[in-house]
Amino acid sequence: MRHAEILKGWGLSIDFGEHAFCKRDYLAGTDEERLADLNAAFRDPDVRAVFATGGGKGSYRIADQLDFEAVRRDPKFVIGFSDITALLLSVLKNGQLASIHGAFFAGANDDGVSAYTCELLHRAMMTAEDIVIASRPEEPTFALTTSGECRGRLIGGNLDMVATCAGWALPDLHGAILLLEAVGMYRGQVDRQMTMLRKAGHLSGLAGVAVGQFTDFEFDRRFSVIDILREHLAELEVPVLGGLPLGHGNSPASVFMGAVAELDAKAGALSIRRNGT
Repeated sequence: MRHAEILKGWGLSIDFGEHAFCKRDYLAGTDEERLADLNAAFRDPDVRAVFATGGGKGSYRIADQLDFEAVRRDPKFVIGFSDITALLLSVLKNGQLASIHGAFFAGANDDGVSAYTCELLHRAMMTAEDIVIASRPEEPTFALTTSGECRGRLIGGNLDMVATCAGWALPDLHGAILLLEAVGMYRGQVDRQMTMLRKAGHLSGLAGVAVGQFTDFEFDRRFSVIDILREHLAELEVPVLGGLPLGHGNSPASVFMGAVAELDAKAGALSIRRNGT
């Protein structure tokens, strides 16, 4: 696999779970098979990172059954995005300090994974360097940017999974910077999920909001997903930074989930200081 070759080029030894290539309709094997592979990796002291190469359909079905004792005993990176958000949130809620929201994802590019995506993932996994992500004016969510600065733990990811995990796998967001990205949803779905999260109190006490890539939406509609998000985010009365290359779009970056981050809306930057986790 191409991604495995990239990791080998970084000096890493690669292994695959026993059931890594299993199939069960749209799932990568049964719940029991996928859970067994994850927990085996968490319990193995030689494994230093658990990498999900795909979106992880069904991760929410097993996110509460992970061996959290093993996770706390021997913390290691869990790396993924999209539906893997459910795993990142669950391990964070149950005692792990930080995971990595990111992957070798090409987005809409036909030329494979970009150098930027590889560089940011390498920096997160293999160095102690700070990570600074600049917002992109060409991203539609850039229009959501307000003003102000804030500091807090970066928590969130895929909006659909954040909403799915609310009440059981979503960590306490008080004082946090909420990360949101989404792909291929109807406007009504976004509206319902943001309404539920707000009215159930899950977004109370946020320090700020970092908005990543909202992909495969019709932004030229009279009342677009940007308008819907703006209405909900305005109710929170916190700094908002949009246009971040995090999600399913072109050349996405990688960030630490659960790490302390600094958001500067005016400067258009989300920064994670490695000594601040």
